[in-house]
Amino acid sequence: MSNNKQNQTALTLPGMLADVARRFASRAAVMENGRTITYQELQALSRQAARAFMSLGVQSGDRVALWAPNLSEWIIAACGVHAAGGVLVPLNTRMKGAEAADILERSRAKVLVSVGDFLNNYYPDLLAGLRPSSLQHVVVLGDKLLPSADLNWLQFMAQAESTGAEAQLQREAQIGPDDTADLMFTSGTTGRPKGVMAAHRPTILAFQAWSDVVGLTEGSRYLIVNPFFHTFGYKAGWVAALLQGATVYPEQLFDGEAILRRIESDRISFMPGPPTLFLSMLANPKLKEFDLSSLKASVTGASTVPPILIRRMREELGIGNVTTAYGLTECGGCATLCDPSDDVNTVATTCGKALPGTEVRCVDEQGNTVPVGQAGEVLLRGYHIMQGYFEDAKATEETIDADGWLHTGDVGVLDERGYLRITDRLKDMFIVGGFNCYPAEIERMLADHPDVAQVAVLGVEDERMGEVGCACVVARNGVTLDKDAFTSWCRANMANYKVPRFVLQMDSLPVNASNKVQKRDLQLIVKSLLAQPVEQTA
Repeated sequence: MSNNKQNQTALTLPGMLADVARRFASRAAVMENGRTITYQELQALSRQAARAFMSLGVQSGDRVALWAPNLSEWIIAACGVHAAGGVLVPLNTRMKGAEAADILERSRAKVLVSVGDFLNNYYPDLLAGLRPSSLQHVVVLGDKLLPSADLNWLQFMAQAESTGAEAQLQREAQIGPDDTADLMFTSGTTGRPKGVMAAHRPTILAFQAWSDVVGLTEGSRYLIVNPFFHTFGYKAGWVAALLQGATVYPEQLFDGEAILRRIESDRISFMPGPPTLFLSMLANPKLKEFDLSSLKASVTGASTVPPILIRRMREELGIGNVTTAYGLTECGGCATLCDPSDDVNTVATTCGKALPGTEVRCVDEQGNTVPVGQAGEVLLRGYHIMQGYFEDAKATEETIDADGWLHTGDVGVLDERGYLRITDRLKDMFIVGGFNCYPAEIERMLADHPDVAQVAVLGVEDERMGEVGCACVVARNGVTLDKDAFTSWCRANMANYKVPRFVLQMDSLPVNASNKVQKRDLQLIVKSLLAQPVEQTA
């Protein structure tokens, strides 16, 4: 990042917003359903939300959760949490009530801001009988206020009257660049999500550098399809857009044709997304009817990217700058990045080279750096590595070593140019349409099913989604599993992307001498079974 940009950009998120609100006061920060929110208005609304949070008792360092799709109020509330000195806890909108309640309880969130009606649910109702005692207030977006929520959005914003502007500005001024800005829960191999703590400064520096490479610039029209609860939609999303003086166009649902319409009608110039998004756009029979000439730049990743996809994005969608990246929540979302000038094969088969200020190495089981071209575990070190896992020193020590290297659990290869290619995952994670799925977490939930004696979950390749889940089940007492009923149970108890696409009943699972399931052996068995005509569950 240039010194000029670094000097212009404050190193806390509220400071950054104050800076861009001064520079781009009358420019549109957010465009939503015909409504324009200028940068100046966004800052005013965010500070109003900050005063409202303070009126509800939010102190510096208190956690505030956000459970909603991509809406302007998400950005206002998030900026308000930061400006009140709080710590933002984003919740995945695909979570069921028990999953959300677990994170609310473990983070001890004081306030929850939730969507109301969405995906055929009134979200606060999902916490019925599960609301933690530490959760003092539930604010619901929109006007509809049912007994499961305490305040609607207008009532919440009116709470700002009880806190003076001076008190809020004083609170904002006390925030330091290295204070925790957000707590993002990521699933892990232990089967329970862990809270990743990240500070203000790393987010700003990393995504300024990211923006400079990928072509997100002042005045860009940024359609954000990636969910705000994910680093791709939050940090590489609206935070990056605000940093650059771009305009955010939030998109709530993943719908290929609706996105094509929006690109044309809103003259969108920048739109990242997982490969699934672009594959669905390319598969649309009406593709050639849409004028996509405004779309100049894109970033993809989060899944296997076939070279033909990069070529088709450039040739059939007309996107001149297409690049790929690699990162994980524990490093703030981005560690390596291709340059748009890289050739198709490089963009498709590698994740690029390290961001400035980031070190990448691949090591063997003894921790020794492996030669160029040889596979090893990917280790990262740099300013944007997480502060640690929330209230979990043991897991933090297991992940970040004494020399500050983050052990990612991914297996990769570095070439002679320093470009990284991910080849495997030590942690068995698989990615469904851009969402990380962790077998241990899904297995823990499936173990509660009354017919399950033993279960192992694997990711299997899928043309549209990149990967999908396959549950290998040993049933209790010789029961014949009703696969439709099993899938319905899964849908009621876990986020949809975690629901196994395939369910295979087995007499036993391959295990080693320690009685641990041999996932590699199981993968071969599953591959063989799925090559035969089998009943698909979804």
